[in-house]
Amino acid sequence: MKKAIVFVDANNWYHNIKGWFIPSDIDICKVVELISKKKNLKILEIRWYASVPDIEDDKLKYMRHMDFLASLRKRNVKVITRKLQKLSNKELLKKRQEFIKSWDLCEVCKPIVEASFLDIADHYQKEKGIDVWIAVDMVKKVINNKIDCAILISGDADFVPAFDLIQNLKKEVLSCFVPRGYSNEIRQKFPYIILNKEELKKCLNDRKLKEDKNAENNNSY
Repeated sequence: MKKAIVFVDANNWYHNIKGWFIPSDIDICKVVELISKKKNLKILEIRWYASVPDIEDDKLKYMRHMDFLASLRKRNVKVITRKLQKLSNKELLKKRQEFIKSWDLCEVCKPIVEASFLDIADHYQKEKGIDVWIAVDMVKKVINNKIDCAILISGDADFVPAFDLIQNLKKEVLSCFVPRGYSNEIRQKFPYIILNKEELKKCLNDRKLKEDKNAENNNSY
């Protein structure tokens, strides 16, 4: 059985799933279990990448978010938080060069990584710090031979270069997302799974299932 790590772009997940559900009602561990069964993969770790709201903007929202992240940690989900960043091409190139330098690549891997990871468009870009961090971590896990497959829960086309690089390194990739907000480019180029509404209903967390059951019982009287 092939080994995999799941990388969750929490911001992208939240904004696209809320048309169907309250995002916190979905148990990401159940979603990952669904994916692992479909593809017969051994999941080594779930990594949840999220930006954190500013406590000064809304203390209640901040505390709720912290409680939710704490609940993920209790489920052995690795939580990584970052502030969103806006980077120029020059800043982005410098940041990626620093990452590559820290990886201590072999002579075979180094030119492949540099060709893909340092390929930046000429125009000014705005890039989320979260997206960069996910891409970097996926590549690092592959380079270090930690996994056979990188699973991304996101529909964002920004991850296409990282997926290209991972495939060039002879490892597998898989994207999984809801139909809304799912990039055509990432689906056309790489293996993918569309998570439909009925499947996600089976991934409601225990608290939500209990609430629904109580409501159903009350309505039956």
